[in-house]
Amino acid sequence: MRIKAAVQRALRQPLSIEEIELADPGPDEVLVKTVACGVCHSDLHALNGGIQLTPCPQVLGHEPAGIVQAVGARVRNVAPGDHVIACTSMFCGACAQCVQGRPHLCTDRGACRRADNEPPRLSRDGELIHQYADLAAFAEAMLLHHRAVVRIDPDIPLDRAALVGCAVTTGVGAALNTARVEPGSAVVVFGAGGVGVSIMQGARIAGARQIIAVDLNDARLESARHFGATDTLNAADGDTVRALKKMTRGGADYAFEAVGVPKLLEQAFYCLAPHGTAVLVGAIPHGEHVSVNATHFFAEKRIIGCMMGSNRFTVDAPRYLELYRQGRLDLDGMVTRHEPLERVGEAFRAMEAGEVTRTVLTFD
Repeated sequence: MRIKAAVQRALRQPLSIEEIELADPGPDEVLVKTVACGVCHSDLHALNGGIQLTPCPQVLGHEPAGIVQAVGARVRNVAPGDHVIACTSMFCGACAQCVQGRPHLCTDRGACRRADNEPPRLSRDGELIHQYADLAAFAEAMLLHHRAVVRIDPDIPLDRAALVGCAVTTGVGAALNTARVEPGSAVVVFGAGGVGVSIMQGARIAGARQIIAVDLNDARLESARHFGATDTLNAADGDTVRALKKMTRGGADYAFEAVGVPKLLEQAFYCLAPHGTAVLVGAIPHGEHVSVNATHFFAEKRIIGCMMGSNRFTVDAPRYLELYRQGRLDLDGMVTRHEPLERVGEAFRAMEAGEVTRTVLTFD
């Protein structure tokens, strides 16, 4: 079938809206009509070359929700007509990480892709088009492995549910799964974008007593209070680490870097109290390095990584959506704008300008 998609042809160039071919579902695949897709900062990193998971030409987009149109013969977890969200954390189910309960760290994602001797999922006039993050969601439809999707209740608005595909799963999961924030703790979050405010919401759900949002954008800082921030700090106002130490009365128990800037991870580490944990959530571009004073480790401080909120997507996503239904997780407030696929460039511009928490692309 032919679909319209936003194709990246070259680095640091605008996406082109093209008609491409989508193959028929194989035995383990699901055809999904895209209804909504959030525009994530990782897509911008891919556009600019900071993250290169797949080569050009490729279709970006990895935070989608939609409706199943058809399934392959071996698919049992979804059926035509089901509402679903998709996540890049697909998993083989058989590698050491999967069987130890860490499917987000699957080491054999290739088992969920088509073999080299099979027709590609996406193409144009015989040219292979790659699927960014194995999803390629900036398109009218997606052809996915069944382990990349999870069925959701049809009463959840799909433009809200889409955010659970990346930002919410990453941010809330960073607080609840990766760091395991304890009740009564002090938390600092560097970055008040979509992932940052999701971390704040996760920390609030966990029972943190203090949640400090750090950003350069005053409008974002004000919005962060809506998502659980008890205090805010504009990083342009002097010595950030010194200010955070004073605000937390000695240091944070947990500090999260949600932007992808090495200097911010260093500040997250230095603002910790003894035995504190700094969590790298943001996507630091490939090749960048972090440098910290090693003597701080004698205070039992630590830095840990976070991959997609340490998620078990098929378990976590329905739980997060139930928290939304209960009013404990705010997805409505995260959606700042809706745009059609043709205005994906405007979505990127608004993100870079700090005008939005999340822009969601919607499809007729």
